[in-house]
Amino acid sequence: MRILLVEDEMRMAQALCEILRLENYETDHYADGREGLAALESGVYDIAVLDVMLPRMDGFEIVRKARESGIRTPVLMLTAKGELDDKVTGLDSGADDYLIKPFMTKELLARLRALGRRALRTPDGSLRYGDISLDASTLTLSCVPSGQSVRLSDKEYRILEYLIANSGQILTREQLAVKIWGFDSEAEYNNVEVYLSFTRKKLAFVQSETEIKAVRGIGYELRYAHV
Repeated sequence: MRILLVEDEMRMAQALCEILRLENYETDHYADGREGLAALESGVYDIAVLDVMLPRMDGFEIVRKARESGIRTPVLMLTAKGELDDKVTGLDSGADDYLIKPFMTKELLARLRALGRRALRTPDGSLRYGDISLDASTLTLSCVPSGQSVRLSDKEYRILEYLIANSGQILTREQLAVKIWGFDSEAEYNNVEVYLSFTRKKLAFVQSETEIKAVRGIGYELRYAHV
């Protein structure tokens, strides 16, 4: 799972990045509000953690502008402010949750897990689309009608997870590359093609009618034959 952290207190940011890394979250950090908004609007994050008081653009405005742009990424607001009005402002701006500094690490992680479950719409622990089901705990792809299943690699799982989470939308190669390999990765676009090919073969193996379709000159989308 990839997390966007926008926090201008560097000691706090470094501590949070280390905590998230130890929990196996991939985390990108920005200290500037406008840069944070641009990153959030890229659409590659599963959860955003935003401070309220930021240079050039505060957390409230980041959330408001992102929601106006159609970004539905769950947002957790972090702030030293504890007044009711600030909580109301954050939630009315489009944030999903609110955590007051200082906070316990366990509470932060619990809230992130809750937002992660909400983001992926997996109340039963699996992610579903069309005739397929993904099990996050075992990285298993299953086709419900055929009863066939197969183990996915980490990158294959994340490709399908991202496509399902954005079903109905066309994702570019750049979006997939950033989502799976990260902003700082040297992975080339042909890596995307290779792993898409692997993932298509796994879908065929379980006899699924769900396909990863290439949209010429634009990108890729997930399609189910009976939709």
